[in-house]
Amino acid sequence: MTPEDQEETQPLLRPPGGSAPRGRRVFLAAFAAALGPLSFGFVLGYSSPAIPSLRRAAPPAPHLDEDAASWFGAIVTLGAAAGGVLGGWLVDHAGRKLSLLLCAVPFVAGFAVIIAAQNLWMLLGGRLLTGLACGIASLVAPVYISEIAYPEVRGLLGSCVQLMVVTGILLAYLAGWVLEWGWLALLGCVPPCFMLLVMCFMPETPRFLLSQHKRQEAMAAMQFLWGSAQGWEEPPVEAEHQGFHVAQLRRPGVYKPFLIGISLMAFQQLSGVNAVMFYAETIFEEAKFKDSSLASVIVGLIQVLFTATAALIMDRAGRRLLLTLSGVVMVFSTSAFGTYFKLTEGGPNNSSHVALLGLVSMEPTDTNVGLAWLAVGSMCLFIAGFAVGWGPIPWLLMSEIFPLHVKGVATGVCVLTNWFMAFLVTKEFSSLMEILRPYGAFWLASAFCIFGVLFTLACVPETKGKTLEQITDYFEGRRQPLPVSGAPLAAPAFSLGGHGAYL
Repeated sequence: MTPEDQEETQPLLRPPGGSAPRGRRVFLAAFAAALGPLSFGFVLGYSSPAIPSLRRAAPPAPHLDEDAASWFGAIVTLGAAAGGVLGGWLVDHAGRKLSLLLCAVPFVAGFAVIIAAQNLWMLLGGRLLTGLACGIASLVAPVYISEIAYPEVRGLLGSCVQLMVVTGILLAYLAGWVLEWGWLALLGCVPPCFMLLVMCFMPETPRFLLSQHKRQEAMAAMQFLWGSAQGWEEPPVEAEHQGFHVAQLRRPGVYKPFLIGISLMAFQQLSGVNAVMFYAETIFEEAKFKDSSLASVIVGLIQVLFTATAALIMDRAGRRLLLTLSGVVMVFSTSAFGTYFKLTEGGPNNSSHVALLGLVSMEPTDTNVGLAWLAVGSMCLFIAGFAVGWGPIPWLLMSEIFPLHVKGVATGVCVLTNWFMAFLVTKEFSSLMEILRPYGAFWLASAFCIFGVLFTLACVPETKGKTLEQITDYFEGRRQPLPVSGAPLAAPAFSLGGHGAYL
């Protein structure tokens, strides 16, 4: 099929004349799908309170030493990487809605195994299962939401995916103050069960239904989500449902989004976010907080606040501006973090107050406490900057930029990249700190943040206010998308492989 033929058969799910639909059930459907990311966030946050709880638990509860605790936290990323691959297959073959329903099973099964755990292997097996569910949910939920949302609210609803993730993390931190590991795992079963219940009443996405030649079901879904299917453009769908083939990577509409999606996921993890989060409690201890565990809750509150801010302004500020602003803030904060470690590093005749990896000793002084507040400020600034842009936007763009017929494979590769990089950075950051020293490791993260900003300015298109079909047309270079709200066309924002267009 030629690009011209595909243009004529592309589903155009937009109201005539560019008027916005008035349906509000789309928000209910987006909330139902976002319960998957809420469960995903709870899984990520679970290890922080569960590890200390398991260490003080009496037999027959499994005991965690340092190495086992490290694997208890990190093995989720391996399960999620596998979930990304499985989710990519499910989203194309089972559909968006059924994939979300199915991911509730490993969520509940994983927590059930943890509750019943009699040894370390059962604990790790349960975490692996919940990680598998995280990988599926992190892929399917953004795709589902982007395909049911109309352009005016797609940024808002898409950003709610990351908002629900950080809310789930915060929920785990707060519940961990009052619940032991077993009861906390039981609480973790509630969000996926609620998602299973609510999603049963939600429709499949109209775009997926049209790709499966289910015209009546697609019209019914539009009626449910947008209030009316009357007057909507209904072009013919493709004669055959296209799957992904390697040869399609030669097409600009496929390889450009692939490069952007994979690069954004890699830069997100190389920014140093996991390292900053890992040392949060240590930094708060150095600042003389009476309860260092309060650090987790403070970090969680900052994430929720600024992710919510990003969601509210996403469709006005745009993706590129927030990514750039976020990256610049992260450059300065990671540089300040590195400076803090440089100033507190012990010399031959000088002991320091930072106990990290055995590289430096711990003798706090009033001056050192003051420097620790530099680290607290840098950490909070970094988390706020990350939450505004590089936290939610790579996931949002992943769900927007890929054509329908390659979306499953392409988003699967992006999710696999993200979780693999998360595992690699988490496990190898300690080794990197031994080689480069702590300050060098954070300055390296600052350099990656700079590269991320430059990549955004050079390669990432603005997608706010555009339909998914207009975004696909842009990458293919077939026709010039319409301006947003009657505004004049912007200057070219993207060029790869000689194909440029206005967006």
